[in-house]
Amino acid sequence: MVASRTSADGGMETSYGFRDVAEGEKQGLVNDVFHKVAKRYDIMNDVMSAGMHRVWKDALIAALNPRKDANYKVLDVAGGTGDIAFRIVEASRRLAHATVLDINGSMLGVGQERAQKKGLSDNLTFVEANAEALPFEANQFDAYTIAFGIRNVPRIDVALSEAYRVLKRGGRLLVLEFSEVQMPLLDRFYDQWSFKAIPRFGKMITGEAEPYQYLVESIRKFPNQQDFAAMITKAGFSKVSFTNYTGGIAALHSGWKI
Repeated sequence: MVASRTSADGGMETSYGFRDVAEGEKQGLVNDVFHKVAKRYDIMNDVMSAGMHRVWKDALIAALNPRKDANYKVLDVAGGTGDIAFRIVEASRRLAHATVLDINGSMLGVGQERAQKKGLSDNLTFVEANAEALPFEANQFDAYTIAFGIRNVPRIDVALSEAYRVLKRGGRLLVLEFSEVQMPLLDRFYDQWSFKAIPRFGKMITGEAEPYQYLVESIRKFPNQQDFAAMITKAGFSKVSFTNYTGGIAALHSGWKI
């Protein structure tokens, strides 16, 4: 079964995968998923993308092209394990500062441990908070990034509005997310891989299939490229665009606060 995607008008706030849940219930369910997979989150991404998430994340960093400047400030949301933030800091020659925000303390704990091992702690701040209510004043950041996290936020429109609020004028939003496959045949193969192989591999690796089943289903419920771009525009961003990766399995969305 493949359920229909939500539209630019919303619907993800009551969608826990293919299940409809009460408003306000989704966040707790998603938190449980990420508490379960935090220690093996990178392995999970490798399974779900066949390793391609690393290439896509590098493409995000190339698009961002962070300044080699100690005053350059990035907010990476839903980035608890630090994967994107580490790349940003390294690309800035360890000059930029990245604030890693995640609602899940288990994910942040993994990120903090990894930052210490990499010697990047001075360039990073870890904050446990909700993407729908960012604990920052307006006009604080040069860039806002979120990779494979926006579809897990119940009220995506609210999160996008918050992103717009905390960015400086001239700041950039970059959202990397699984999306709608645009290539015939690849879409069939990807469905087979997603619904039959990924939960099975997830159970082999972590002992649990349910978190992977949710994540696969959440990808199919997320708005397609055009609808999500419309949501970004509605939040106030200008020059909104997207780039498909691997036939649309993932897409990088961009918007500017002008």
